[in-house]
Amino acid sequence: MSREVVAAALRVQQQQEEEQEEDAAALGYYDDEDDLEAFSDAELGCEDGVLGFSDSLTGEVRPRILLMGLRRSGKSSIQKVVFHKMSPNETLFLESTNKICREDVSSSSFVSFQIWDFPGQIDFFDPTFDYEMIFKGTGALIFVIDSQDDYVEALSRLHLTVTRAYKVNPEINFEVFIHKVDGLSNDHKIEKQRDIHKRANDDLADAGLERIHLSFYLTSIYDHSIFEAFSKVVQKLIPQLPTLENLLNIFISNSGVEKAFLFDVVSKIYIATDSSPVDMQTYELCCDMIDVVIDISCIYGLTDSEAGLPYDEESMAIIHLNNTTVMYLKEVTKFLAMVCFLRKESFERKGLIDYNFHCFKQAIQEVFDVRVKVQQNRKLLSQRRWSKLTMINGELGNAH
Repeated sequence: MSREVVAAALRVQQQQEEEQEEDAAALGYYDDEDDLEAFSDAELGCEDGVLGFSDSLTGEVRPRILLMGLRRSGKSSIQKVVFHKMSPNETLFLESTNKICREDVSSSSFVSFQIWDFPGQIDFFDPTFDYEMIFKGTGALIFVIDSQDDYVEALSRLHLTVTRAYKVNPEINFEVFIHKVDGLSNDHKIEKQRDIHKRANDDLADAGLERIHLSFYLTSIYDHSIFEAFSKVVQKLIPQLPTLENLLNIFISNSGVEKAFLFDVVSKIYIATDSSPVDMQTYELCCDMIDVVIDISCIYGLTDSEAGLPYDEESMAIIHLNNTTVMYLKEVTKFLAMVCFLRKESFERKGLIDYNFHCFKQAIQEVFDVRVKVQQNRKLLSQRRWSKLTMINGELGNAH
């Protein structure tokens, strides 16, 4: 895979992305209202007491992911397991969330968003809540349904939430997590999913809202299904996804690789993969490999005098499976890793694979550079808007 091929694949897509992103800077996920305080301290908060919205004045625009559902459906447990590496068993001792909790997730230049965890007992359609502002800046709405409980009330709340949110922001991605399926048989899982899918879509059809698309996932914190579901959600919020998939397709076609993933090593969310289907077992092996690399690096990778992350540009791992398949992990950026699956005979051409990987890594850096440029443009735009707002307020003050 020559650099010219990569450059040709990137040139057109990067130009289109840059234009789209610059437009989004003016019309994107927030407006001047995001710079103002919309909630009181009692209504919005999180465990560390940090309040606020996306950092409008820094040019960093993070789409929001809303976690909603009834009480005890498992929303907080999902967040802790996926983004805080909490053991699933420890989530049994979590207290029920009693206020909106906002958390910034910014592991890499591609994985950057906010998660808002809504308590199940709060009626966010109450007149004292500005739900229009909430949905206006939302990229994805995840509604969690407890599969082991009676979900009639949950479906009613889902319908109300989706219809209200769609009226405010038709661009929201609506995701339904059919959660806690670890205690169900495979047949029962499929039956539950089919029933919830049918009821939810029938409710939308009865309301004349067939154009609203709901995505359904069977999830559990006791296996990798929750990580895969979150991966699919996050991918929809990454504008560079087509470019990343195209680069991975070019890489595997020129390297004899059968499957390749681009992982965020912190959360084990895969932000992109090639166009071939994803097998759950393959994904689980990737997650286990990342855990092994990080754990061993923490033990042997740093001396007492060194500081920083154990995962760096020298990080690499090779695992030979007993079915003549080789797993190959290479560091892409500070927080990203590529995990490849290939045959043993293909791995004999490791020099070619490493050269192609070097080209791929350079191409990823170019995508990063485009994103940095867009964020700089957003920062300038935000500063101008803030200056204009300040000037208007000053003139109004002088008038009085």
